[in-house]
Amino acid sequence: MKETQFLSKEYSQALKQGKFTWESPSNIALIKYWGKRENQIPENPSISFTLDVCKTITTLSFSKKNKNSNHFSFDLFFDGKPKEDFKPKIQTFFKRIESYLPFLNDYHFIIETSNSFPHSSGIASSASGMSALALCLVSIEKLLDPEMTNEYFTRKASFLARLGSGSACRSIEGDLVVWGEHDEIEGSSDLFGVKYSDQVHDNFKNFQDTILLVDKGEKQVSSSVGHNLMHGHPFAKKRFEQANTNLSKMVEILKSGNLDSFIEVVESEALSLHAMMMTSLPYFILMKPNTLEIINKIWKFRKETGFHVGFTLDAGANVHVLYPESESEKIYKFIKNELVAYCQNGQYICDKIGKGAKLLR
Repeated sequence: MKETQFLSKEYSQALKQGKFTWESPSNIALIKYWGKRENQIPENPSISFTLDVCKTITTLSFSKKNKNSNHFSFDLFFDGKPKEDFKPKIQTFFKRIESYLPFLNDYHFIIETSNSFPHSSGIASSASGMSALALCLVSIEKLLDPEMTNEYFTRKASFLARLGSGSACRSIEGDLVVWGEHDEIEGSSDLFGVKYSDQVHDNFKNFQDTILLVDKGEKQVSSSVGHNLMHGHPFAKKRFEQANTNLSKMVEILKSGNLDSFIEVVESEALSLHAMMMTSLPYFILMKPNTLEIINKIWKFRKETGFHVGFTLDAGANVHVLYPESESEKIYKFIKNELVAYCQNGQYICDKIGKGAKLLR
């Protein structure tokens, strides 16, 4: 598909007001994307697990404005309180998607949103937040255009979510989602995420993700800034090649169910992501001392027991501990006894693979 296919046709219906509420999950990339071109196009493809517990719930109320105007009109509430510092990001998002949703200037919007996890804690709150908002907006368009198919609805929501936050396009569906063109994955696109439809071994069904909250504070460098630092990065080209190669490996791993290879690729990807941060100019480190303590504990436990427990990292200090459901009892005991002590205030989240976003009302 091309961008022009997401332009809206003339609407057959008229609306005065209404309200939608969507719940949209976060996701955790197994093959990482770091670096993007103009219009939120990724420099390399990625694949992610959609999460289940970590999610954003967004209610979008809309009412017809009395006069036509050329400016966006919206109020934004986070956890029930006005959130002025979020508004510039929404303003930018609306500007990016205006040509695809021409009704944006016709309504006043009230955006009410909340997360089930700490904001700016490395659990991709922008992914769940922007995908939930995109789903609400496309729901309005579906009322204006009742002939819209469900397939087109999903694609357009992912396409628009990407323009708010790149990884948000991977939060619409589950349980595995690919974003970015890749020769071995049919239907993959730089414009939106697609549900991974190839064979997946039972070892990866209901996979567990315990998120250790090492640092719940604001990141010192935002993901957007970090992505931009890949322009002119001395290792950028090799990194993009590495991600493509690792995605090819992951296709085979998901078929075979080889958990040792899965851990090897996923951990390598996590460390490569942070290596890019540490070798950019300016350079920065988002891992904390306790992040490294947890990683070393996982490696030691795995070597001593043979259990298939691994980790991945997002653009932050927190650690996603990944393991199969079949080994969850012993691994979860290890997490509680040896890893939780490294979490800020002992806080962690037990999550697992989820099925994607849900319309609540």
